[in-house]
Amino acid sequence: MFTYSPKVKVAVALFVGLIAFGFAPILVRLAPDTSPLVLVVYRTVFAALMLFPFWWWTRSNEKRVGKGRERLWIALSGACLGLHFTFWISSLYYTSVASASVLVAIHPIIMILVERLWFKRTFAKTTWVGVILAFGGAVLLGISDSQAEQAFANPLLGNAMAVTAAIIFVVYLLIGQKIRQKREWIDYVFPVYFYAAVACVIIALSMGKNLMDISTIGIWVGAGLAFGPQILGHGAMNLAVKSISPTLLSTLILVEPLLASVLAFFLFAELPPLLSILAMIITLMGVAFTWRRRAHSPD
Repeated sequence: MFTYSPKVKVAVALFVGLIAFGFAPILVRLAPDTSPLVLVVYRTVFAALMLFPFWWWTRSNEKRVGKGRERLWIALSGACLGLHFTFWISSLYYTSVASASVLVAIHPIIMILVERLWFKRTFAKTTWVGVILAFGGAVLLGISDSQAEQAFANPLLGNAMAVTAAIIFVVYLLIGQKIRQKREWIDYVFPVYFYAAVACVIIALSMGKNLMDISTIGIWVGAGLAFGPQILGHGAMNLAVKSISPTLLSTLILVEPLLASVLAFFLFAELPPLLSILAMIITLMGVAFTWRRRAHSPD
């Protein structure tokens, strides 16, 4: 029998999870007639239902001080995840797969700014060069999308939704790092997915959506999003966040826009304008500079 170290298991999980992330926008595009608010409900509810049996049989009954407070953080994490899904999936109905995928992946830049302003950490000059490049690329992408010839409903709105999803994702990651130090994977992931589903149901109903107004394809897409990007993708991140910094993890997700853009080109003939491609390259170059960061807490 082969035995694998925890590091190898995390690496394999991240590889599978990152590939699963790349298919998320493609799956969404397969259900264009389904409301994004309804689709995200099916995604989150299916994910919670899929994990429930495993959580029920393997959950921890450990009693310790602070578990009540942890539940509040987990509920907040789930609400953030639900909002992240809502904004990001909605963005795909208004802008291109490439633009939405790139902009939702700028969270490493947001994470660095949070670490600098909130935790007072300092970074190398190359890191700040990356911040400026990524921000400039994001602005250029917004300008180029607004002038694109392809018919997208509202590129500027879609891009703004993707950026909002990225900001919320940072909060979700930071909470995950805090709570995962004390909880096993399933004891964190299932409650988070449960609260994410509750948040998405509340949002959809408050917006007057009929949760039964979904096609058979929409149901299958919801199930695919639940198993692939959510359980395999986000599940891998929640497995790794116990031992890998949120900033590094968020940077690894940059494979998603690259894979998603390639798939969108071959499956939907979505070829972004030349200026948009240039903006994406600049944005990704900027985030790549964050790999060179040398962060440390002040003495």
